[in-house]
Parts: sequence; C-alpha cells; structure tokens
Amino acid sequence: MLFRSVQMCFIWASAAQAQGLQSLQDFLQHSRAGRSDFVQRVHPPKRADQTPRIKTSRGHLTYQRPLSFRLEYLAPDRLILLADGKEFWQIDPDLQQVTVRDQKSALIGSAAALILTATDLATLRHSFEVRPLPDADGLAWVELNPKDTEGSLRQLRVGFQGHGPATRVAVIEFSDGFGQQTRLEFNSFEAANAWPGATFQYKPPPGYQVLRP
Repeated sequence: MLFRSVQMCFIWASAAQAQGLQSLQDFLQHSRAGRSDFVQRVHPPKRADQTPRIKTSRGHLTYQRPLSFRLEYLAPDRLILLADGKEFWQIDPDLQQVTVRDQKSALIGSAAALILTATDLATLRHSFEVRPLPDADGLAWVELNPKDTEGSLRQLRVGFQGHGPATRVAVIEFSDGFGQQTRLEFNSFEAANAWPGATFQYKPPPGYQVLRP
C-alpha cells in the first residue's frame, strides 16, 4: 500500500512537471499576438549590511510574435522598449532621447524577448537547457538556463496559465550575473491575431536626440 502511494505521488509529480513543457509548446504554437498590463519588481543583489530596496514599475506589453513587441513603462519612470522586426528602439520621453540598435543583436540574452520572439521549442533548446518545474501558484512552470554562460542572463523561469490555444504567460522571473532578480507579473490579458502596423512603428518627435551606437 505504501509502495503504491509513493508510486502514485511520483506519477503525479511527473505529470505536473510535464505540464510546464506542454504549456511552453502551446504558447509558442498558438499565441500570435496579445496585450497585457504588467507589474515589474527588481530585487537588487543581497548584501549583508543593507536592506534591499525593491524597485516596482508598471506598464503595458503589446506583442505580435515572433518579430514585434512594445514594452511600455508608465510609472514611476516612463520608458518604451520597441522591437519593430528590424530595429530595437529604447525611447526615453523624459530625456527626449532615442537609442536605436539592430534588433537581432540587441535582444540576445533578453529574458522577455526570448519568449516573445522564439518560434518553437527546438529553437530555444539550441541556446538553453529547458526543463519543466513542478506546478506552483496555479501556474505551469519551466526553467531555461543559457548554455552560453558568458552573457548577463543566468536563469529564466516562466509561469504559464491556461491550456491549449488559451495558454498565456503569467509570470517571468530572471536573474543576471550581478545577482539582481527581476519578476514580471502579467494581467488583464487580451489575445489577438494581429495588431495594426502602427503599433510597432515609431518616429522620433522633433527635438529628440537619436543615437545609433
């Protein structure tokens, strides 16, 4: 009887972990475009002599996989990160400054962009060790660890909600080489087949400084 109980627990745990990979596959296969609000919390590296000060930001995310997304921070500081399919724009309205880079090179190792621009699980596995985690907080989780340890990204965890075509990203957690940990929580999700082209276009207003490093 004890053996059977242990066996059933093992089977249940394995199934729960497998759900994480299935959710990742479902999202990559079915999610074409979406829009969501988000809350971001950045935890600085832990230091014995200091109380960590968590920085909280809020904003909107709009994406159209696999090439375009717009991550717009609204508070406490305004900032727009825009991928238009060719170039990556970092827009600081307060400084009236825009930095433009080649999108492919700029997004290497970017945590959120990995999920928003990845085309399939096989592509992710070229650069990451992907493993399922046990379900937690009502979400199906996966962990991605970069095979290239020279980049700033150290670990990425993604929590999914929903099943099949309704699967969406609910949480993204990642850490960098400096020990900083970031968590993005997404809510008020709205799915779509596509967004108007102007959503991912940007023309700097007169007077803005445009940098192309």
